[in-house]
Amino acid sequence: MQEYLKQLNEAQLAPVLHKDGALIVIAGAGSGKTRVLTYRIAYLMSQGIDPFSILALTFTNKAAREMKKRIAEIVGSSEAKNIWMGTFHSVFAKILRFEADRLGYPSNFTIYDTQDSQSVIRAIIKEMHLDKDIYKYKQVYSRISSYKNSLITVKAYFNNPELVEADAMAKLPRMGDIYKGYVDRCFKAGAMDFDDLLLKTNELLTRFPDVLAKYQNRFRYILVDEYQDTNHSQYLIIKALSDRFHNICVVGDDAQSIYAFRGANINNILNFQKDYDDVKIYRLEQNYRSTKNIVNAANSIIEKNKTRIEKVVWTANAEGAKIKVNRSMTDGDEGRFVAGSIFEIRMNNQISNGDFAVLYRTNAQSRAIEDALRKRDIPYRIYGGLSFYQRKEIKDVIAYLRLILNPKDEEALKRVINYPARGIGQTTMERLIVIANQYNRSIFEVIQNLDKVEIKINAGARTKLQDFAIMIQSFQVLNEGYDAFQIAEHVAKKTGLLTDLKKDGTPEGIARIENIEELLNGMRDFVEEQKEIADTTGALSEFLEDVALATDLDNDKGDEDKVALMTIHLAKGLEFPYVYVVGMEEDLFPSGMSMNTRSELEEERRLFYVAVTRAEKQAFLTYAQTRYRWGKLIDAEPSRFIEEIDEVYLEYLTPKTEGRYKTLLDSDIFGEVDKSKLRSNKPKSGTPPAGPSESQLRKLRKMRPATSASDKNFNAEELNLIEGTLVEHVRFGKGTIVKIEGNGADTKAEIKFENGGLKKLLLRFAKLNVIS
Repeated sequence: MQEYLKQLNEAQLAPVLHKDGALIVIAGAGSGKTRVLTYRIAYLMSQGIDPFSILALTFTNKAAREMKKRIAEIVGSSEAKNIWMGTFHSVFAKILRFEADRLGYPSNFTIYDTQDSQSVIRAIIKEMHLDKDIYKYKQVYSRISSYKNSLITVKAYFNNPELVEADAMAKLPRMGDIYKGYVDRCFKAGAMDFDDLLLKTNELLTRFPDVLAKYQNRFRYILVDEYQDTNHSQYLIIKALSDRFHNICVVGDDAQSIYAFRGANINNILNFQKDYDDVKIYRLEQNYRSTKNIVNAANSIIEKNKTRIEKVVWTANAEGAKIKVNRSMTDGDEGRFVAGSIFEIRMNNQISNGDFAVLYRTNAQSRAIEDALRKRDIPYRIYGGLSFYQRKEIKDVIAYLRLILNPKDEEALKRVINYPARGIGQTTMERLIVIANQYNRSIFEVIQNLDKVEIKINAGARTKLQDFAIMIQSFQVLNEGYDAFQIAEHVAKKTGLLTDLKKDGTPEGIARIENIEELLNGMRDFVEEQKEIADTTGALSEFLEDVALATDLDNDKGDEDKVALMTIHLAKGLEFPYVYVVGMEEDLFPSGMSMNTRSELEEERRLFYVAVTRAEKQAFLTYAQTRYRWGKLIDAEPSRFIEEIDEVYLEYLTPKTEGRYKTLLDSDIFGEVDKSKLRSNKPKSGTPPAGPSESQLRKLRKMRPATSASDKNFNAEELNLIEGTLVEHVRFGKGTIVKIEGNGADTKAEIKFENGGLKKLLLRFAKLNVIS
């Protein structure tokens, strides 16, 4: 036996040595599926199979590169280069370039990305004189993309009365004409979009039998990774190419099928045995990644799904710690718990920040986590998206807020003067900039004095510019009496930002609205916190300064030792020693938009399974009892998924919330209970009630929170709050009182915090505990 095969266990070795015929490898999380695929290819080559006749399809370029590198180490780099290996899109683009003339395309056809495609569609809608508020170009693009992935060509569309009628009912009667115009425009430009790479491959293999035969003979051995994530178009290509020799090996895990929203069809893996004769099934059930507690907890989660392939994942790893469940009062507290826990574990175990990952269901949740990590000076990296305050919709709101404080801020002005669109074009802006430079004034000052300068602007544009200036000035007046949250909420509504985003019904548009909601939640939280700090008001200027300082702390110094922040979808395929799954609440996870059918709920449960199985040593599940939604505090319920884990694998760091569901009736309607008729539970005479010892009482008195006294007779010394006292604050952590000033209710303490710097707090509000 070759040396590399000795590294495999029996379950892994069997599919590697299976040479001919169809096989499916059901690979549980952390079971070494990539190693099986890699070694199977190396083994086939050692058996005399020409690498040119092996096709290996992956879902990421990174996976393909890693596999090729491993194969090269075994068989040599020159031979490894001959394998057809890559993502679906990259491999099929290669085939299409060879056969492009069959379809009337040049071999050097352009591949349009999403922005290119949307730009073409936007131009077509404009040329057809259609209402852009009805025919939203992003929605139209999304619709065309779904047509292509479902193999609905322009011809198929017009031959399907139900589709045409459905679009007419949706007030999109010209949808088919736009689709045709888009396809014609791309063809004329010699371009294909990403969906075409699959659609045109299907067309090629269907319309030209000689081409199909050519590639069937070439690809005698086909291997597909993450088969559970294939869509209908990909499935048909694989089926066609493997139909001659049936030497197909697919690897996947039905329990990790989480991309239905992209068109992935879990039935592809569930029904694989029906597509081929004498299919051999192999199961990789030993998990090498996680502890017994994590593996068993994950099993108890996924067994609740009815639609699944039977397997029992197990591990020989250590028992490990139980999954820790933490309840917080608010999402801000949740962020502080996560940051504090990471800080403590890192210091106690002398490990790196890169050993930690925080996973969430939606991108908007990163804000509270980011804020808490910055306060602790813990470096982090956002994966799959920008830092919260760098996202476009957030920068747009912030730009308006910056203009309120400083109308001379030209970068902010240029960003929002025509967003949302108000008919102030690029030509007008260029003329304003010229005049501003000529008079050595800001653009805003020029707009305010249009009647006093010579500028070639028509009456309509002039009116729109003046309206913009009046709007900003009205915000400035309101800002004098509003706090940061109130003015930001007003700006988001009055500028039309929210209205504009609501018109975009795509998942991206919904995510942007959620992000603005999260910004407002953070500002509400900021205002509440500022009430506790002396000489602050929660004003807009304070918030913008806080954001600016936060941005300075968040600069990337180039090192990779950072806590990973990402959505659970992005975490698939990754692993970390310590994983925090935050926002474990009903309507958030599982998502309120994914609970209408059993299949949707089961996909959410598979997503939770993926989240838990990312952890190697320790997993944390956290949830908040209240969460801000549009500036309003909403009661949240713990996720049903927490309840679905067998309790023997859980450790509650805070008392368990009993029952997810609230009572339907108000107890007040039943009136008061007559307590005189109740049996007394008072202790019998001569038996004193048990109570704390004197030493316990002394400790309790010492730990008494300073929030208990808020009247005019407030006395800091009675609460042991004197200069030099070591205290702990729920948000700022441990610190030392440097100075006490003021009397009664106005008593203030200047405190030097270990992580939060020097703060001046009003003691009657401050949440302080004396710890020495």
